Amino acid sequence: MPLILCCPSKQPQLYKTALLLTSTISTLASPSKWSSAIKTASSPHKSLQIYTQMHRQSIPIDSFAILYTLSSCTHLHNPPLLPHLHAQISKLGFTSNVYIMSSLLHGYSKTCFSNACLLFDEMPERTTVTWNTMITGFSRSGNVAKARSLFDEMPVRNIASWSAMISAYINNSCWKKGHELFCKMLKDEKLKPDEFTLCAVLGGCGRMGTVGFVLGKSIHGFITRNRWDLNVELGTTLVDMYAKCGFLKAAKAVFGMMRVTNVVSWTALICGAGQHGYVNEAITLFDRMQKVGVKPNELTFTGILSACVHAGMVEEGRMYFKLMEEYSMKPNVHHYGCMVDLFGKAGELEDAYEVIMRMQPEANMNVWGSFLNSCKVQDNFKMAERVIERVVEMLRPEKDGGVYTLIADLFVMGEKWDDAERIRRLMVTQNVRKARGASFISNGGP
Repeated sequence: MPLILCCPSKQPQLYKTALLLTSTISTLASPSKWSSAIKTASSPHKSLQIYTQMHRQSIPIDSFAILYTLSSCTHLHNPPLLPHLHAQISKLGFTSNVYIMSSLLHGYSKTCFSNACLLFDEMPERTTVTWNTMITGFSRSGNVAKARSLFDEMPVRNIASWSAMISAYINNSCWKKGHELFCKMLKDEKLKPDEFTLCAVLGGCGRMGTVGFVLGKSIHGFITRNRWDLNVELGTTLVDMYAKCGFLKAAKAVFGMMRVTNVVSWTALICGAGQHGYVNEAITLFDRMQKVGVKPNELTFTGILSACVHAGMVEEGRMYFKLMEEYSMKPNVHHYGCMVDLFGKAGELEDAYEVIMRMQPEANMNVWGSFLNSCKVQDNFKMAERVIERVVEMLRPEKDGGVYTLIADLFVMGEKWDDAERIRRLMVTQNVRKARGASFISNGGP
C-alpha cells in the first residue's frame, strides 16, 4: 500500500512541491540513486516524498532507502507514520536487518515508547545500540528502575551504555546514584569517560553541594590535562556547573575560554548569577548578550526575572517581562510566577492579582500559594478573600498541605473563625499533612 503523505486539498503548496519533485526525480534509474536522493533531500518531508514516489513507480526498495527514510521520519515526530513504515518493512522482508530495526526502534522511542517496548521484546537480535536506546527511552519516561534493570541485563556494555545510565540517574534527580555509577565505571571497569559521560555527570554536580563541586572541579582538571577542546556542549555544561555552585568567576573564566558560545551558555551564566544574588551581574550579562546579537530564550527570561525577584527590582522586572513581547515570546507559567512573586514581595498585591487573572494557561497551585503567602505577609486579608474559595476547590490533599495551613491562617488573620475551623476539619478528614520546609516562592532557576 503506497504511503499517503497529505491531502492535496488541505496542503496544496506541499502537493505542488511533491509534483515538482516527482518530475525532477522520475529520471532516476537505479534504486541506489533513489536512495541517495532520499539521503541528500533538503528536508524530512522531501525524503518522504521521494520514498513515496519509489512506491508509486514500483522502484525496488533497498535497505538504504529504508534506513534514510526512517532517519527522516524520526525528525517529523509523526506517531502514525512509523507503524505504517514498520508494516512495509515487514512486507519487504527487512525485519532481520539489524540496522533497520535499530533505526525503527530509535524512532519509536521518540514518538511512541510503548511501541518501542513491543519491538524490543520481539527483536531476534539485539545490539548494544538497541539496549542503549531502551535505557534512554525508559529514562525519558521516568522509569529509572527499569532502565537500571536493562543496564544490568546487558550482555556487553560500552561507554555509551554507561553514559546512558548515568544520564538516566542525573536527569531524574538521582544525583548520588549517578555519581556512584560514574565512580564504578572508572574504578571497576577502568573505562575512560568520553564527552557525553562527562556532560551527564557535570549536569548533576551543581545540585550535589560541596561534593558535586569537588567532583565537577576534578572533571574540569581531567578535561584540561587531556587537552580537550571546550566545545559548546562541554563548555556550557562546565559553565552551568560552576554557576549553580555559586562560583561565578570560575564560570565566567570557562565561558571566556570557549571559542563558540550560544544562548544556552549565556543563560547558564545569567541564571547562576541571579540564583546566588549577583543581580547586577545578571543584568549586565543579559545586556551584553543582546548587544552581541544573541537572542534570549524562555529560560533566559526566567533567569533574569528571577534575579529581579531576589533583589526586589520591580520596575526592571516589568521592563524584562514587557521585553518578551518584542521577541515575540508568550510568557509561560514560570514567567508569570516570577511576576506574582515580584509584585507580592513589593506589596503590590493588586498588580499580582491582575497578572494571575491574565495568565494563559491558568495559574497553578505554586502561583496561588505565592500570592496567598504575600497576602499573609502584607497583612491583607481582603485581597486573599477574593481568591480563597477558588483555591480551596483546586486543593489536592496529597500535595497541597502547606496551602491548607496557609488558608486556615489567613482566615484567622481575617477573624473568620468558622472558616478557619472548617479548613482544619477538612485537613483532618482528608488526612492532609503539611510538608516540612515547603515554600511557595519559586526561584525560577533551571
